[in-house]
Amino acid sequence: MTTDVVPGIVAVVLVSLATLVIGTWGLRISRTTSDFFVASRTVRPRLNASAIGGEYLSAASFLGVAGLLLTFGAEMLWYPVGWTAGYLVLLVLVAAPLRRSGAYTLPDFAEARLGSRGVRKLCSVLVVGIGWLYLLPQFQGAGVTLRSTIGAPEWSGSLVVAVVVLASVSPGGMRSITFVQAFQYWLKLTALLIPVFVLLAVWLADGAADPTASAPASWSVPLAAPGGGIGLYTTYSLIVATFLGTMGLPHVVVRFYTNPDGRAARRTTLAVLALLGIFYVLPPVYAALGRIYAPGLVAGRSDVLVLELPNLMVGGAVGAVLTGLVTAGAFAAFLSTSSGLTIAVAGVLSQDVTGRRWGSFRLGGVAAFRVAAAIAVVVPLLMSLPAQDVAVARTVGLAFAVTASTFAPLLMLGIWWRGLTPAGAVAGLLVGGLGSGFAVAWTLATSPAAGWASALLGQPAAWSVPASFLTMVAVSRLTRASVPAHAGRFMVRLHTPEVVELKR
Repeated sequence: MTTDVVPGIVAVVLVSLATLVIGTWGLRISRTTSDFFVASRTVRPRLNASAIGGEYLSAASFLGVAGLLLTFGAEMLWYPVGWTAGYLVLLVLVAAPLRRSGAYTLPDFAEARLGSRGVRKLCSVLVVGIGWLYLLPQFQGAGVTLRSTIGAPEWSGSLVVAVVVLASVSPGGMRSITFVQAFQYWLKLTALLIPVFVLLAVWLADGAADPTASAPASWSVPLAAPGGGIGLYTTYSLIVATFLGTMGLPHVVVRFYTNPDGRAARRTTLAVLALLGIFYVLPPVYAALGRIYAPGLVAGRSDVLVLELPNLMVGGAVGAVLTGLVTAGAFAAFLSTSSGLTIAVAGVLSQDVTGRRWGSFRLGGVAAFRVAAAIAVVVPLLMSLPAQDVAVARTVGLAFAVTASTFAPLLMLGIWWRGLTPAGAVAGLLVGGLGSGFAVAWTLATSPAAGWASALLGQPAAWSVPASFLTMVAVSRLTRASVPAHAGRFMVRLHTPEVVELKR
């Protein structure tokens, strides 16, 4: 074993052990089914915000944003801006009402709001599909990290993440993983922040070279929209996907069910906005320095920029230590996001699949959750093995497009419009889900190409989101006689502050 791989191995081992130790510590206070699903709704805003930051800042945030900026320039800043602004939309429109719904999962909310088992089943399928799609880049990122830092085959990174996630999630569920994800947010922030100070010091000592010297003229110009009309369409579609997609991510939404009340949910969201804003200042710095010191990574290897830049700029023992630190942060990103997604998918599967009676056999609540967690991890793990060459941020962007086209319309109309009917919800979910789902399948199966067809399918949110909204509204108007009788009462519950409920 060569000495240059030791920091990477140590980093992966330490992060994995810390994840397991903290998860085991949290297990001491995880006893009931409610603990497993929503931590008994007792997670306070500061802890919950750190945990959300931990699971939300995924492989795309830690590796993909810097890589996209390195290759395409300031235009890609829409990714971190959109991912952060999505929480502002969530704060204004969804956070508090969703917590007041009393649901455990998105399918629970859909059934409670619309009184339809059919809508619930369709939502369950979508949650599982979106969760698996979002897990793909986490496994891919882990493979890229281990290949870059220690030369291991890419499948080994995926396998390590899958094993550690199952070992940390299965014993304690949401209660124990909350502490793990909160720790991992601060680890990820530290893993990017400390190397940035060292790398900036090196850059200043070298005379503060201009990154645009090795980049196209438009690289540092925001809103340049390269590609004319197609480039402008792609930018707007990306904005729609990232602004609206956050509210439909199952691992994000389930976090708001863990808050004690609606007020705590709003405070949590405000804290998350601050934590994300601090983190997303850092990847652009890596991209700018990469244009000076690592322009060779632009062609096909941009996802490893954060991992390789310390060695390229500093080298020696200091470079090795910094590489180990960013490797630890990257692995924390994969583990935390994968853990949140596993809990969200397992929660749905355990209620609608593994928790059902199969003949004379039926699993209980916690046992059903553990079996569902295994299914939630193994399926995307197998899917990731032949898809290792797909860009990390590209896959995540597609997942946001699907959530924006399905659950965003359902939540916004379900919370703010009494006229939504079960038939309208199903029609809109099918139109948005099938439209964006076809685009995702086409994009993952083909190489990027020029032309409008490639742009429309590569970034479908600009047409799939309006299509879903309009379909829900139109079909609901045509079937207005089937508005649930309890819709008015349920809407009052969603929008009545807990303080008013207590005074009554």
